[in-house]
Amino acid sequence: MGIDRQADPTAAEDGWVEDVLGAGFEARTLRLPVPAGRRRGRRGRADAAPEATLVRHVPDDGPRTGRPPVLYVHGFADYFFQRHLAQEVARRGYPFYAVDLRGHGRSIDAWAASGGDPNMVDDLDLYLEDLDAAAAAVAEDGHTGLVLLGHSTGGLVTARYAHARPGRVTALVLNSPWLDLRGSWSDRVLATRAVYVLGRVAPRTVVSHLGGDYGRALHRTTGGEWEYDLRWKPFDGFPVRAGWLAAIRRGHREVGRGLAVDCPTLVCTSDRTGPDGGEAALMLSTDAVLDVAHMHARAPRLGAAVEVRVIEGGAHDLALSPPAARETYLSTVLDWLDATV
Repeated sequence: MGIDRQADPTAAEDGWVEDVLGAGFEARTLRLPVPAGRRRGRRGRADAAPEATLVRHVPDDGPRTGRPPVLYVHGFADYFFQRHLAQEVARRGYPFYAVDLRGHGRSIDAWAASGGDPNMVDDLDLYLEDLDAAAAAVAEDGHTGLVLLGHSTGGLVTARYAHARPGRVTALVLNSPWLDLRGSWSDRVLATRAVYVLGRVAPRTVVSHLGGDYGRALHRTTGGEWEYDLRWKPFDGFPVRAGWLAAIRRGHREVGRGLAVDCPTLVCTSDRTGPDGGEAALMLSTDAVLDVAHMHARAPRLGAAVEVRVIEGGAHDLALSPPAARETYLSTVLDWLDATV
C-alpha cells in the first residue's frame, strides 16, 4: 500500500486559524505532494497542489493532553461539521481533531484547482498521505497516541491506514463502516468487473448518483436536526465516478481477504438496514445507505481484536441519529475507549 511521491506530505503546513464552525474550533491547512507521474486535469493550475484540512476543538477550559487524541474521518459526500461529537469527546477528556480529506469539504477548492473532481480519487493510498499529514500535525500539538474514528467510507480509509501503519494507531473506532458494496450479487460482482475496466480507461465516467432522501432527513432546512454546508454535503451527493468506485472496490477486496489491524477495534452499526429512500423517520432509524449485514460479516476480518456493538434505532451516521440512539452510540464509544486506552 504505498506510492512514491515527490515530497514529504508533512513538509509544508499553514498555522491554525478560526474554523468555519466558529468559536471553539480551529483549522489548519495540510499541503500534500502532487502524486508523481500523474497529470493534472485540464482545469488544474501549474502551481496548485492538493490539500487536506485539519480541524481541532479547543474547549473553554483549554486543550488537554492526558489521553490520546481522537481523529475523526468523514465519509463520501461528507465533511466534518458535528460540533456535538467533538464537544462530547472532549468532555470525556480526549483531545478532538477531524480531517477533511483532499477533495472534501474545506479542502474541495484546492482539489478543484489542482484538477480534481469533488470527492474523487482513483487510488485510496492517496488518503494514507492525508492521514500521515494529519497525524503529524496532531503530534505537533504535544499529544501521544492516536485514536482513529472513521465513518462510512472513512471507516474503510481508517481501517486501511491502521493496517498499513502498524504500531501507529492506539485504537480504531468505526461508525457504520463501508466494507462491501450494497446490492445484489450481480451488483457486487459482475458490475464491479465492469467498473474495474472503466476505471482504467475512463476514470471520470459517472456510473451512479446518490439518492437525496437521507440528506434531506438530516438537514434543518428540510425538517432535520442538523445544519451543514450544502455545497460540501449536497442532498444528492456528488457523482460516483468509475475510477473512485474501482478504488473503493479494491479496498473492499482487501478487507474481504483480511487486514491485519494491530490495535483494538470497535465497530458500531445500526440494528437494521433500511431502504435507500423514503420517509425521514425511516431514513434516521435505520442504515439507509449501507447493508448492516456486510459490516457484521466483514468486521472479524479487520484484525484480531474486533468488537461489534449494535445501536438500536441508529441512523447511517450514528452520531446524527435521533437523540436516544445518538446518546447510546456516544456513550458506547467513549465507555469503550475509557476501558481500552
